[in-house]
Amino acid sequence: MISKQIFSARRIMPGYAHVTVMAALLALGGCASTRHNAEEPASTPPPASEAAMSAPEPQTATEAAMAAAPADTDTETATVIPDAGAMLRSGAPKNYVVQRGDTLWGIANMFLRDPWLWPEIWYVNPQIQNPHRIYPGDSVHLALAQDGRTELQIVRGSLSSTARLEPLLRSQPLDSAIATIPYNVIAAFLERPGVLSRAEVKAAPYIMALRGEHDVAGTGDEIYIKKLDGETGAHYSVMHVDEPLRDPDSGRRLGYMAIFTGTAQLTRPGSVAKATLTQAARETLQGDVLVPEEGLVTSDFLPHPPARSVSGQIIAVVEGEDLAGQYDVVAINRGSRDGLDRGTVLTADEIQAKSLDLCARIEDQSTCLIHVNRALPSEPNGTLLVFKTYEHMSYALILNDAVPIHVYDRVRNP
Repeated sequence: MISKQIFSARRIMPGYAHVTVMAALLALGGCASTRHNAEEPASTPPPASEAAMSAPEPQTATEAAMAAAPADTDTETATVIPDAGAMLRSGAPKNYVVQRGDTLWGIANMFLRDPWLWPEIWYVNPQIQNPHRIYPGDSVHLALAQDGRTELQIVRGSLSSTARLEPLLRSQPLDSAIATIPYNVIAAFLERPGVLSRAEVKAAPYIMALRGEHDVAGTGDEIYIKKLDGETGAHYSVMHVDEPLRDPDSGRRLGYMAIFTGTAQLTRPGSVAKATLTQAARETLQGDVLVPEEGLVTSDFLPHPPARSVSGQIIAVVEGEDLAGQYDVVAINRGSRDGLDRGTVLTADEIQAKSLDLCARIEDQSTCLIHVNRALPSEPNGTLLVFKTYEHMSYALILNDAVPIHVYDRVRNP
């Protein structure tokens, strides 16, 4: 975290790229005073003697950026798909300005019929060294090339030297490139185990009791823990051991789904240790287990097809019953030994339904004597992105769904 000024700009004319603002912020050490004098009338200059005696005031980030900006600079444009016509969605927007909170998947889904293919298309273009580097303020733009073909371009966001800037002082990270997918949905899985074996559950420290005879615990509540060997102040993730995960093909138990409930800080070690819940994602219960906190995996995802042919099933919906939709997390019965890894894209197909064939009807009567249950064609109903794999199973994020996705729907190569 660093303190810096955030500028909301009303565009008046194209000008300097946002990189200049960032450079100015870094040059100022990331922090500047906030002075609202852009629209105030000029005051009477002080006498020469006073001017000579007073030290010059430090520039704000706004003033430094304005001073460094050239009077008129062309914006930077890169063509990411030279021949995009056949790949475009019908009704794709002519222009879209990237907003904070956008994802590459969401933007690609606006423009492309098969949005998961965007890395393969963009990486082969030598003008784009890394398609992940798209920032808030950039513009995704459809344009006509000289040969008449439709191009998809990235136009770097820019500010003008005559733009009106409204400074606000905040403490937050510097602007960074937008992510591939919404990380907040899967952060708990990236930081913590999503599946535990029976042996791991039996060996883990567990909540023996909740202080105050509560049935459930939340932020600020104290808990008593057995089998915890740690130092005062250590932090742990609290996990609820949920349903067993079974492979419907083999019947094999793959482990137990582990659902993050919160974080706990050890306040008193001992044979019966005491800890305080410092964060709650859901209710914490007696019998929940503790695991050491892991670091967040921050590298981005590069969507890609499986390394080999995959045929599997959805075996569970996290935090759900048997239906899932966009940005829900599901477990599937295929893992690293089946060629899945971080970023693998799969297509989900509906469970094959059957319908009673009543034949043609005449005067409300069937024309056949025997009615047979016939299988209907299986239809695709969504796209999944694998984000965490184990040997025999994986967790995947539903990127889009045509209809709700069910437990036991099939998954396959896209």
